[in-house]
Amino acid sequence: MTERRTLYPEIEPYESGWLDVGEGHSLYYERVGTPGAKPAVFLHGGPGGGMSPSHRRQWNPARYDVLLFDQRGCGKSKLFAEIENNDTWRIVADIERLREMCGHEAWQAFGGSWGSTLALAYAQTHPDRVTELVLRGIFLAREKEDEWLYGRGASEIMPEQWDAFTGLIPQDERGDLVTAYERRLNSDDEAVALAAAREWSLWEANVATLLPNPELLEEFADPSKALPFARICVRFFRDRFYLEEGQLLANIDRIRHIPTVMVQGRYDICTPPTSAWEVKKAWPEAELWIVPDAGHSASEPGIIDGLVRATDKFAGGDA
Repeated sequence: MTERRTLYPEIEPYESGWLDVGEGHSLYYERVGTPGAKPAVFLHGGPGGGMSPSHRRQWNPARYDVLLFDQRGCGKSKLFAEIENNDTWRIVADIERLREMCGHEAWQAFGGSWGSTLALAYAQTHPDRVTELVLRGIFLAREKEDEWLYGRGASEIMPEQWDAFTGLIPQDERGDLVTAYERRLNSDDEAVALAAAREWSLWEANVATLLPNPELLEEFADPSKALPFARICVRFFRDRFYLEEGQLLANIDRIRHIPTVMVQGRYDICTPPTSAWEVKKAWPEAELWIVPDAGHSASEPGIIDGLVRATDKFAGGDA
């Protein structure tokens, strides 16, 4: 059996700062690797997540010049936890501003979960600005995917965690959990908002890994991370991610020329493999790598192996 690849050694950014994108938002960014090498952009998950030092390590720093950034309202970006003027198409425009700031003609778009949604939306909007796509845990933001995660689907696999998630909401409001949670996340009562943020975020953390990950659960229980994640995430779910139903799948023809690798955990409870398989059927040229012993998270060994193999492949190495 071929030995699995691991993340590259820890590296520090060679440049970091904030880019003012207007409407009160300023995005925190970092650049890592070798200036002038193969350009790439990292699109984190969520919506409402953020980047971390481990995200810098998915590319060979000698062969890549990577920009990572916290999306609107996320991480170190300003305004923190802001949901106004924060949507899919504004973030797509932000990616273009960042590309222009870097001076790249085009770059590799790398995204997992919500980041895969965003990468597809960006590539379909600016197909001449994307050299390759590396995608993980494909999420197409369709009604059936929303229903799977916040209705009848994942709840059948993780009933104990589902009961904890729904237990915060009175029985008569459980027919629309997204709306019920949004009401509480935007409450003027801080205790109510923080309790809702914790439960929303813990549900997401529970479905993210094949096996329980105590560190991830602890991280998502932290109010400083849970509140922005939950507030932004629930708004995007409420507004259907600002996409028409089935839009990303319908527009595959716009990007069929872009070399693409999808890395998908077989036992991904958050974004089940059916979406990746539907993309593959619509786009035979794209490569779909199913990891047989993985769930959703980018921290799982098989997923790491696939992502690093993909970036190595596009840098001219062996897949």
